[in-house]
Amino acid sequence: MEILELIVDTLENLVWDTPSVFPMMVVLLLGFGIFITIRLGAIQLRKLKHGIKVVMGVYDDPNDEGDVNHFQALSTALSATVGIGNIAGVALAIHFGGPGALVWMWVTAVLGMAIKYAECTLAVHYRQKNKDGSVSGGPMYYIEKGLGKNWKWMAMAFAGFTVICSFFTGNAIQANTVADVMSSGFSIPVYVTGAITASIVGIVILGGIKRIGYVTSRLTPLMAVLYVLGALVILLLNYDQILPSLYLIVSSAFNPVAGAYGVGSGVIMTTLVWGVKRGLFSNEAGQGSAPIAHAAAKTDEPVREGVVALLEPFIDTLIVCTMTGLVIITTGVWDTKHAESISLSEGNTSYGFVQDRADISAPLPEIIFFENGLPASDVIVQRFRFSVDTLFVDPAQTMPFTGEINLNTFTAVTAEGQEFQRLFGNAIDNGASLTARAFQIGLEPIMPFGAFLVTICVLLFAISTSISWSYYGDRGAQYLFGDGAILPFRIFYVFMHFVGAVIALELVWRMGDIALGLMTIPNLIALFALSGVVVSLTNTYFKKLHTEED
Repeated sequence: MEILELIVDTLENLVWDTPSVFPMMVVLLLGFGIFITIRLGAIQLRKLKHGIKVVMGVYDDPNDEGDVNHFQALSTALSATVGIGNIAGVALAIHFGGPGALVWMWVTAVLGMAIKYAECTLAVHYRQKNKDGSVSGGPMYYIEKGLGKNWKWMAMAFAGFTVICSFFTGNAIQANTVADVMSSGFSIPVYVTGAITASIVGIVILGGIKRIGYVTSRLTPLMAVLYVLGALVILLLNYDQILPSLYLIVSSAFNPVAGAYGVGSGVIMTTLVWGVKRGLFSNEAGQGSAPIAHAAAKTDEPVREGVVALLEPFIDTLIVCTMTGLVIITTGVWDTKHAESISLSEGNTSYGFVQDRADISAPLPEIIFFENGLPASDVIVQRFRFSVDTLFVDPAQTMPFTGEINLNTFTAVTAEGQEFQRLFGNAIDNGASLTARAFQIGLEPIMPFGAFLVTICVLLFAISTSISWSYYGDRGAQYLFGDGAILPFRIFYVFMHFVGAVIALELVWRMGDIALGLMTIPNLIALFALSGVVVSLTNTYFKKLHTEED
């Protein structure tokens, strides 16, 4: 684990954190977003209405080449984007970057609309038809066909990163978040949750893109409406806090404020990076995953699918993520500590024990002694990087824990001999549990079980995202190794879903961020190089359409 963490730290610093200068990923994403927005004349604003008409089926032709219609392609891509990034990702951005991180998520979304348009237009233009009549497309194809055979190494690199990213970003993180929520809220062991969700994902993905498109086109609207309605109710109940919250968000984007434990304080680059990082995770613009789904659309017009794709960051980030952020801030949970149930069970995804001193390399003792709720040694209880307050044996926090915690058996034994596998204390929430807390408090005036709404949405979002990402990964595996690699990939994908449910939360998210960043770099290089093709396709299409919609 120490070697793995060293590798993760090194790669994370390389991709996301470059000392003394803007992080490489921020420069690439924002730089290309500005470049393509200018070159296409702000197409994300001018052609938004046309994209809506295409999704509504105005231009559908059942005889067009492809596997799924425009709405199903959009649903498949949205089910991979409207998901955990909207529930847990926004909470992470606010938690570590402060409320101002939401502004940089908005910037990423607006620029991301133009990026999505460019990459999905190219995906349809350069896609290929398979022997079984299906189609395959995405950055690996437009890199090879658009840039030439000499660039096939980069196409292969992208395909490899896609496979890796599908295992972590699109799969393990989803399983991990569900397992965390079910463990924290219902004390369900993570391996049980992992086994159930892995089984559901396996049943769907073995049916291929047509079954994936069928399921996601029905599941995505349901879960999105359910989640958005809940958020709208909370914002209506807290209408007087919306304007102050928006002011806090905008002002703290350039003057970060501290939350509980000093989160998001003082460093504007921290706020910016967390906003861009979580914005990318949420809407996937520039990452190259969505073009793989949109390449399967039934259309002979690449630009037509491009205008459908530019709707994704608008829906995902500008609408859904904004609502999540406002719910978290208007309810005041983002910088407040709350009573928590702390499971000591082995494999728990939320809590751990760490050394509370400079020399953190020293091994943890097998037994940690507590007196009046506090450790008698230099070890602290930690929830995702932040320490938990005094430990108690009862939910009301009236009886401080005195006794010992055995890290081999993951049990707590009081001085009187009582044994516990769960203790209680105050901690700051994070990830999906922070959003669940916000919904619980926000909906409390009209219903006592607001957190259950988030739990249901987390379950639906995570499963639909894992289903969609399996298709991205198997297209990468197919490109690298041929059709024979698809089935083994899907089997291993289901296995990795289970693994993701039972390993540490923070490690999963960090590995997902690294894979996401590595996947983005070759795609953005190709998008820069092929931007002229996008402009040419755009001009030709709208001339042929004989209309200029504003």
